[in-house]
Amino acid sequence: MPDPARGLRHVEHVMGTVFSFDLRDKPTTAIHRALAEAVHHLHRVDAVFSTYRPDSYISRLDRGEIRLQDCPAEVHEVLSLCAQATHDSDGWFSITPSGTLDPSGLVKGWATETASQLLYDAGAHHTCVNGGGDLQLRGQAGPGTPWRIGIAHPLRPGELATVITAGHDLAVATSGTAERGVHIVDPHSGTPAAAFASLTLVGPRLTLTDTYATAAFARGDGAQGWVETLDGYEALAVLPDGQEWRTPGFRRYGS
Repeated sequence: MPDPARGLRHVEHVMGTVFSFDLRDKPTTAIHRALAEAVHHLHRVDAVFSTYRPDSYISRLDRGEIRLQDCPAEVHEVLSLCAQATHDSDGWFSITPSGTLDPSGLVKGWATETASQLLYDAGAHHTCVNGGGDLQLRGQAGPGTPWRIGIAHPLRPGELATVITAGHDLAVATSGTAERGVHIVDPHSGTPAAAFASLTLVGPRLTLTDTYATAAFARGDGAQGWVETLDGYEALAVLPDGQEWRTPGFRRYGS
């Protein structure tokens, strides 16, 4: 069981955001090594996938300077996952929303989930890895104590829209306008998606939970019906006028 008194915490600034690691297991040499490996992994992901770095593989691939076969294996993995997400969302998730190659909508969640898996494989089974507000939770926060995650209200600074309680592995991802303004594009029209102030999705693993949250946000009015067709996923949406909706199963997690 987790022992909060013997936990391990770390904060890393990378990929243009803040990643935090909250490990509740007793730290071992293997766990310390896995944490260092996870941090290294995040910096490598930034070097490979950043659309802000002209020397990244994804930037060079977009400019046609290299071919897909010239890229490392993780590029193939990410683009394959992106293709799956595009198919699953009927095209509401896109890696070319503005005409250039940009898999960022999947990369952060994938990188966070992978970092969490590295820790798990090393014996850290009670952890919270937070990648810029999107979380992969494992195990419990303490003996008999679930993780409790506050979701900021997008329209009421200092207030929470809900508190998510998780006593088992769970991913939590929020797409919204509070932190970065309107930045998600409707891939079918090319215009900013503005149907929601925020949309929070919970699911089993962060890669697709984060990606599906982006797709649902872009989809707008049809998002609730679509999320309800996804096995293992639930959502809470806050509309620009302050109204909200929740999928029927969300009450298992949110207050």
